[in-house]
Amino acid sequence: MQDAVTSLIRNYDTTGRYLDSNAIDNLKSYFATGADRITTAAIVNGNSAEIVKFAANQLFEAVPELLLAGGNAYTTRRYSACLRDMDYYLRYGTYAIIAGNNDILNERVLQGLRETYNSLSVPIGPTVRGIQFIKEAIKSAAAEAGIADTSFIDEPFEHMIREFSEVDI
Repeated sequence: MQDAVTSLIRNYDTTGRYLDSNAIDNLKSYFATGADRITTAAIVNGNSAEIVKFAANQLFEAVPELLLAGGNAYTTRRYSACLRDMDYYLRYGTYAIIAGNNDILNERVLQGLRETYNSLSVPIGPTVRGIQFIKEAIKSAAAEAGIADTSFIDEPFEHMIREFSEVDI
C-alpha cells in the first residue's frame, strides 16, 4: 500500500527529479491534515457499526424497493451482504484517508469487485448511493468532533463513486 509520501517520492524518483515546490506543498498539505486524519480514523473505529447502520437506513429509505421481493437486499442473506459491503467500503475508505492515497482502493476494492458485481448483477446505483451516505456520515461525525475542514474525507469515497460509476453494471 502506498501512502501520500511514498507515492510522491516514487513519482519523483522514477523521473529522476528533485522535489519541487508542488511536491513540497503536497507534503505540507498531507502533514497539516495528519491529526485530523487520525481523529477521523478513531471516530470511524469507535462508530463503524453506527455509520454503516445510518448509511443503510438512508439507502433503504431512498431506495425502498431494494428491500422488496426481487430487490437486491431482499432476504436476510442479501441484506447481510449489503451491510458487509458497506462496512468494506467504510474500512478501506478509512485506510485511504489515513494514507492520503487511493491506491489501496484500486488494489483491494475496485479491481475485483467490479467483476464480482457484474457476475452477480448487483445494481451500481444503490452501491454508489450507499458510499455517498457513508461519506456523509463520516463527515458529519468529524465536524461534530471539531474538524473544520473535512475535505480530505471526500477523496477516497469520491474515488470509489467515480470508479463504480464508470462501469455499467
